[in-house]
Amino acid sequence: MRCVIARFPFDFIKSEVQTLMAGVEPEDATGPCAVIDDRTYPVKQVGQVITGLDRRDFTALELTRALSRLGFTCVTAPVAGRLGSVTDF
Repeated sequence: MRCVIARFPFDFIKSEVQTLMAGVEPEDATGPCAVIDDRTYPVKQVGQVITGLDRRDFTALELTRALSRLGFTCVTAPVAGRLGSVTDF
């Protein structure tokens, strides 16, 4: 599937993305994430691995759209410390 990320054209195949991410340890999942082979990766981490670009060069939305079109499940992981708590006054 052809897509444009950070103004650069890329051709991705789902199996190639899975192969590239197979040996990569997921970072802490916060914000937009993609589930690849039962592991949850931040989409920025996936984008850096599969494109070779710096994470500052593309948006999470660009990667979320591309990964969704490839058939990966994209979710939003909770941001640490934002789960809410009950405080007695």
